[in-house]
Amino acid sequence: MQNILVYCEITEEGSIAEVSLELLSKGRKLAEKQSKELDALIIGTKVENVKEVCANYGVATVYMASHPALFPYTTLPHAAIMIYVCKLTDPQIALVGASPVGRDLAPRVASALRCGLTADCTSLVYGDHYDKKTETQYENLLYQIRPAFGGNIIATIINPDTRPQMATVREGVMKNEPAEKPSNPKVIPLDVMTIVDPADFALQIIERHIEPPKVDIKKSNVIIAGGYGVGSKEAFNQLFELAGLLGGEVAASRAAVDAGFVDSDRQVGQTGVTVRPKLYIGFGISGAVQHRAGMDQSAKIISVNPDPNAPLHQIADYSIVAKAGDVIPKMIRFFKANSK
Repeated sequence: MQNILVYCEITEEGSIAEVSLELLSKGRKLAEKQSKELDALIIGTKVENVKEVCANYGVATVYMASHPALFPYTTLPHAAIMIYVCKLTDPQIALVGASPVGRDLAPRVASALRCGLTADCTSLVYGDHYDKKTETQYENLLYQIRPAFGGNIIATIINPDTRPQMATVREGVMKNEPAEKPSNPKVIPLDVMTIVDPADFALQIIERHIEPPKVDIKKSNVIIAGGYGVGSKEAFNQLFELAGLLGGEVAASRAAVDAGFVDSDRQVGQTGVTVRPKLYIGFGISGAVQHRAGMDQSAKIISVNPDPNAPLHQIADYSIVAKAGDVIPKMIRFFKANSK
């Protein structure tokens, strides 16, 4: 069939996870470019109500596995079902969110199918490739793009010979864009107990304790970010004051988190969260590849750094070549004087 398959993760509330909705958006665009169809795989308990959501994203076929033992997530049953659907439909591309669930599931499926898997992609596009060794021309391969070698390079990875071309993508990297016109997806129920070996249900979750996140910077329209150049944990308090004046949240680079200036749940970048605010102000952040991967889709970027050659300056809409400690107090005074 060679369609695009998206594994849709189910949240505690019984809805499709945000990262999966983003992948449905991207999957639809990839499918349209190749005149293919978008398929969704739903695994969980009482998931019949997600059909309408899939329709809003242009899904053609929903493969639905519903069983009381399929939620909360456990590895073996979910892997068995996704492997079955991949063998049944032979998708050209399979996409999974790079959540804790996806990072556990995707490698097992790829290993069973003996196909390639690229983790934590920041971009997915089609492209061609000529193999000089075999003198073979490949067309419309999935370019799976991600930072590599500690963020020092951007790697483009291809999977020319096996299918599906499989990738995981973190939340926030792709835009959540429902289809202009809803589809009327066909729902194919899966016989779970026929697909899954009863032994795969040997592991049972008896009790769970879920701690809600302390902060969710992904939803903020204004982000005030600090890097190692801010200087200290005390100096970060000024960023919190500025963020409060602008109605935003404070974020940080990995260097600032590693230095203990701020908690790790505020880290933006390849090893943190991905954000798309309307305004992103970066203080004392050089802008390494791994950090830019988490914020380069911001609508407006302001960079404050004394180094005129700082990489973040290169993608910023406005650059201020100055020390963060000199600029932050001036901004605070200005907004205090001019805010209602």
